[in-house]
Amino acid sequence: IYAFEVDGFGNQLLMDDANVLSLIALPYLGDVKVNDPIYQNTRKFVWSEDNPYFFKGTAGEGIGGPHIGYDMIWPMSIMMKAFTSQNDAEIKTCIKMLMDTDAGTGFMHESFHKNDPKNFTRSWFAWQNTLFGELILKLVNEGKVDLLNSIQ
Repeated sequence: IYAFEVDGFGNQLLMDDANVLSLIALPYLGDVKVNDPIYQNTRKFVWSEDNPYFFKGTAGEGIGGPHIGYDMIWPMSIMMKAFTSQNDAEIKTCIKMLMDTDAGTGFMHESFHKNDPKNFTRSWFAWQNTLFGELILKLVNEGKVDLLNSIQ
């Protein structure tokens, strides 16, 4: 797998952070192909409990980071999972999770608690909202309108 950080002395930090630049976002950034086997193994790792900043709860699952606190999921990580997915069911699950964790505001927040989306940071976070719009446009441009319309 790819390491989040290396120090040149043989040490590595195996984790991922929700921000883009992140390991899960590598294909989105154009650094690797989405079907690259090392990336696919990395993707499995970062979206698992082996990543110390992966959180899973009753409201959702995703990646957070050391700067917000434990159990706080960044919607950006869920968006990057959808951006880099080759599986329509997975994409649909991601979009549904994003829609279900907006705390009824109609906006993406910086982060939300894994068990309570009403416990969120930043009521307005343009970066997340813009990325969500980009994700929807990408899916429309790929002809996945039926997938989007099937989300309830």
